[in-house]
Amino acid sequence: MTATAALKRSWALDLDNKTLYELLKLRVEVFVVEQACPYPELDGRDLLVETRHFWLEQDGQVVCTLRLLEEHADGTTSFRIGRLCTSRPARGQGHTTRLLRAALAEVGDAPCRINAQTYLVDMYAKHGFKPDGEEFVEDGIPHVPMRRGGGAAHGVGGGAAHGVGGGVAYEVAEAAPSNAGQ
Repeated sequence: MTATAALKRSWALDLDNKTLYELLKLRVEVFVVEQACPYPELDGRDLLVETRHFWLEQDGQVVCTLRLLEEHADGTTSFRIGRLCTSRPARGQGHTTRLLRAALAEVGDAPCRINAQTYLVDMYAKHGFKPDGEEFVEDGIPHVPMRRGGGAAHGVGGGAAHGVGGGVAYEVAEAAPSNAGQ
């Protein structure tokens, strides 16, 4: 029997080298190799002080990950979820839903944006995201800007996280994930 995946979260600067490597490796396996999309995966945002990483580990392997950026446009704090992916063998087990729920619990009512691959718009809508602009093509893949929280969706926000942050990594073992939203 396969063990339940452990939910983990860490501020960027608290990540150890091995964990960061495993998160980046999974992202490259999914976004660059599987989707056949050569793009600059290492964009300089993974180690910003306000960046948070969430991931699930199962049987000692990272099986799902996402990156939560904090943004400060117009003097207000908002968030951006990105780099959300699940390893091929771990799909269909609710891992995406678990990570999204964990990240959105931290975001609370603050605005949160995501540039969703178009085929995933309905899945993100189940988590309260609404289209927030026109479809666009990035690195050969159609995307839709989406927004959740912070009032009505309007315009497309962006930018890197700035400022200071801190914290300690934590681990939470949770009940078996649902199969919804994968």
